[in-house]
Amino acid sequence: MDTQVARQLQQFLEEDVGLGDITTDSVFGPQQEGQAIFVAKEDFVVAGLNEIVPLVFTTRNPLIICTALKKDGETARSGERIFSAQGPVRDLLSAERVALNLAQRLSGIATLTAAFVHEVEGLPVRIIDTRKTTPGLRALEKYAVRIGGGHNHRFSLADGILLKDNHIAAAGSISEAVRLIRDKAPHTLKIEVETENLAQVAECLACGVEIIMLDNMAPALMRQAVNFIAGRALVEASGGVNLSNVREIAEAGVDLISVGALTHSARAMDISMRLSG
Repeated sequence: MDTQVARQLQQFLEEDVGLGDITTDSVFGPQQEGQAIFVAKEDFVVAGLNEIVPLVFTTRNPLIICTALKKDGETARSGERIFSAQGPVRDLLSAERVALNLAQRLSGIATLTAAFVHEVEGLPVRIIDTRKTTPGLRALEKYAVRIGGGHNHRFSLADGILLKDNHIAAAGSISEAVRLIRDKAPHTLKIEVETENLAQVAECLACGVEIIMLDNMAPALMRQAVNFIAGRALVEASGGVNLSNVREIAEAGVDLISVGALTHSARAMDISMRLSG
């Protein structure tokens, strides 16, 4: 597990436990042992149980023994046991909320991603995420997207060049913005440009842009743009994508479909923790 993620989990525990779990420490002694079981309360794609949730518990107490009863990427059914942790009751209960929050959040992202991937099954297109992630959880949320069968866009602004409307407006044109970038940016990075109409698509092609984003275009216009591009650049569709229209967008012939909802609108899955002595 990435050391940055491990540090974050420690911070999450410190935030939740504070100076101590007054309730739990008043009820249970330090030597009392127990077993915690995570139970799925609905059907969903599991994410976070292989490494992340175990690390929450072992960060609280390295002696806790964790077992994932479902692997990340597998489907849990309502009522199924999906994870167990054995150790001191005090530590199991004080780590419960952080562990459940992450399991529920990541499983929700994986489940929503899997639904989008299912809608475009059989078509040569990738469902990709965006940077519309929860601050502090980007690495984990993008992991959940991969577990759901999706792919990752940029992790940070340093990962790639993407000229959007504000860049273009400030530079004066797509051509000028691309010229400035080619003068300064590393040659190893591809240039992607956001477009809103066919005139901007043509300008991108004239500049030799490698990736063209079709932003908030209707599927019929997307199809025209894809035909006009004719393989001279990768094509990404973005904006207004949902489960009802993603198939139609994919059928327009784009290579990539970015969906901000994967991480900013995924519903947390219902998981409970049951403790036994």
